[in-house]
Amino acid sequence: MNQAIRSAKQILAKDPRNSEAHYLLGMAYAQDGKNELALMEYKTVNQISYFSGICKETTFRKDIAALFIQFGQEEEALKEYLLLTKLEPYEPSHYYNVGRLLETRNKGEQAAGYYRKALEVNPRFSDSWFALGQLMYKAKQNAEAGNALQKAIKLRPDNYKAYFYLGRILKDVRNFAGALSAFENAQKDPDFKLKALIERGACFLATKNYSRAQNELERAIKISEEDAKSPEMMHARYFLSVCYERTRNLDKAIEQWELLYAQKRTFRDVAEKLSQYQELRGDDRIKDFITESQENFEKTCKRLAEVMDLTITDYVTMDEGCQITAIERSTGQWRNTRKFPKILLILRTPDTIDLPRVRSFHEQMKKTGITRGYFISSSNFTRSAYEFTESRPIDLVPREKLQEMLKQSEQMDKEEN
Repeated sequence: MNQAIRSAKQILAKDPRNSEAHYLLGMAYAQDGKNELALMEYKTVNQISYFSGICKETTFRKDIAALFIQFGQEEEALKEYLLLTKLEPYEPSHYYNVGRLLETRNKGEQAAGYYRKALEVNPRFSDSWFALGQLMYKAKQNAEAGNALQKAIKLRPDNYKAYFYLGRILKDVRNFAGALSAFENAQKDPDFKLKALIERGACFLATKNYSRAQNELERAIKISEEDAKSPEMMHARYFLSVCYERTRNLDKAIEQWELLYAQKRTFRDVAEKLSQYQELRGDDRIKDFITESQENFEKTCKRLAEVMDLTITDYVTMDEGCQITAIERSTGQWRNTRKFPKILLILRTPDTIDLPRVRSFHEQMKKTGITRGYFISSSNFTRSAYEFTESRPIDLVPREKLQEMLKQSEQMDKEEN
């Protein structure tokens, strides 16, 4: 290689405008890993603009365009690829490369036009179908994007990055089975493996398959532990914290929130979550209420009904808690008085209860003919939820009141024992 460089320099010492010598010297520098020097020689060739048998213009322009991109000179690279579309109008990759460079400059419509030109030249050019699909996905044109991505995959089944965006589209329309399959294939592309694992975790999370979600997200974190501040890693940890929270493994959830808070204090609702659960560390009653087994939770809820001086007539287990139908206890002279049923909805959820959920509870009360309801939650209620119940027969029992009820229940247990 050094001999080739010396020979080219000797020629240039005698003939500084020898285009072929500059080209050969540039090639030698490139092969020796000295790309900056190679680009300088190629620029000289461009200025001389004389192309012969050794220095073919099309080959030269492809080489210099690649170097321009390497050194961040996209504008110059774009000029080269535009020239190549004139020199080799039958080559789809030139139109594709123009489109890519336009897309990086936020000229999406122009980029799409060049991707389509590439497909006019060769309808089987998979990369252009992928680029077009990706562009349409970003523009929220999901139907067109999906069609383009499927064509890219059909033409080149190993186009694994196309599977990633196809998975995103399927996930957006809640076709989780299709999305999971697409993300499984997307993992085969090293650049998309981490993102695909996180997306699979999000799909399992959306379908409440928390154990599978946890497995995927823990894998994602394991392969990217060194890059703790990356957006992907932050989202993986956040989704994992949701898994832990939903399965009532609060210690592990808090551990993830603390890691996220240390990296970025304003990340999503992490600060709010830490504040919300801070009191759990000093109040075992609420923590036990949230984390205890289903069997113990049922006992606790039945005990809460006793605290309210109610006799249970029906108990129904729900995903996040239970629903109890009960009547007031009969005592003394009121023993034969007709008792009206009441309904208790008891939830152990991390989410603030909003108006739609309270309204749904009220509608259920009306359908069953029950005129008094109690909505008890381990979290809190929104202001609009409170306003809704001001003129309706529903009592909202947030975390603070629940703490008092659990304390009363504990006291009753002590007195009985």
